Amino acid sequence: MFRFAHPEFLYLFLLLPIMIGLYWLTFTKQNKMLSFFIGEKLHKILFPNRSIFKSHLKFFLTLFAFSLLIFAFANPQIGTKIEDVKQVGIDVYICLDVSLSMTAEDVKPNRLEKAKYEISQLMQKLNGDRIGLIIFAGQAYVQFPLTSDYSAANLFLSAVNTNSVPQPGTAIASAIELATKSFNYNDQTKKAIIVITDGEDHEGDIDKAVDEAVSKDIMIYTIGFGSPTGVPIPIYDSSGNQIGYKKDAQGNIVLTKLDQSILQEIAQKGNGKFYLGSNNQDELDKIYKDLSNIEKSEYGTKKITDYEDRFYYLLFLALLILIVEFFIPLNKSKLFARLESISEKK
Repeated sequence: MFRFAHPEFLYLFLLLPIMIGLYWLTFTKQNKMLSFFIGEKLHKILFPNRSIFKSHLKFFLTLFAFSLLIFAFANPQIGTKIEDVKQVGIDVYICLDVSLSMTAEDVKPNRLEKAKYEISQLMQKLNGDRIGLIIFAGQAYVQFPLTSDYSAANLFLSAVNTNSVPQPGTAIASAIELATKSFNYNDQTKKAIIVITDGEDHEGDIDKAVDEAVSKDIMIYTIGFGSPTGVPIPIYDSSGNQIGYKKDAQGNIVLTKLDQSILQEIAQKGNGKFYLGSNNQDELDKIYKDLSNIEKSEYGTKKITDYEDRFYYLLFLALLILIVEFFIPLNKSKLFARLESISEKK
C-alpha cells in the first residue's frame, strides 16, 4: 500500500507553472534587451561562449529537484504489513444543552463555550474509548454517533451553537432517552451518559428516562453550569455586538438560574456524580478519571497498516541534482557542442 503522510505539501506543485512562466519571461526579456542594443549577428561574436542550452538545462534540473523536494516533504510511505488490533474501551454519550440560557456569561466566556472547551479537552485524552454527542434544547438530536475518530468529532463539536436546535427549552429527559436508545447493546462495553446543562425548564418525565438508562446498566453523570442566584441572558446582533438582554413579554429582563437539585437527583439515581461547573476547573476531566477506573471491554477489531517512510530517497536525489546543477558552467563545452548546435538551429 502507498500513501503520502503529508499530502497537503503536494499543493506546492501549483508553483511550477509560475516558476516556468517567470523563467521564460526573464529569458525572453534578456534576449530582447540584447537585440535592442546589439544586432543578432553580433551575438556570437561578442558572446562566443554563451550557451543557451546550458541555461535551459540548469533551470530544468532546478525545477526537477524542486519537484523531488515537494514529494519528499509530502513523505511517501509504503505499507509493509497489516495487523488486526483489538479495540478496547467504554462508550460515553455527552448530552450538551444548547438552549439560549447557555449563553449566559456567569462562566467565562459563557456556559456553552466553556462546556465545548471541556469536551474538546476530554477528547484529546481519550484512548480507544468511543464518544458521541447529543445536543438538546426543546428537543434532542444526535450531533455525531459513538466514534473513536476524535478529529472528526472535534469538527462536529466546533459547529455547535444555540441555533443548532430550533426548538426552545431544556428537554433533559429527551436527551437521556435518545442517548439510551443510541447505544449499541450488542457490544458488551460499559456505558455512561454525561449531561451538561443549567438544568432549567426541564420537560418530560426525567425519572422515567433515568430509570430506563439505569435498567440498562448505564451510569449518568451531570455537570451544572450557571449561578443559583440568576444572571441575564445577553443578546447579540449578526456582527457579534451585544445589543441588550433577553426580556419576557412584560419587558422584564429574564434571569437564568442553575437548577442544581434536579441535576444532583439525576446523578444520584444514575449511579454517577454531580459536578458544579466553574471557570477554573475541568469537570469532565474529573469524570473521565472516574470512568477510567471502569473495566474496559473489547468492542471490535481495527486493521492497522504499518507504514515506512521513503522521503529520504527523494531528498538525497534532489540534493544530488542540485549539486550537479551547481557545477555545470554556463559557457559552451565540447561535451554539449552537438546539443547546443541543434538547439540553436531550432
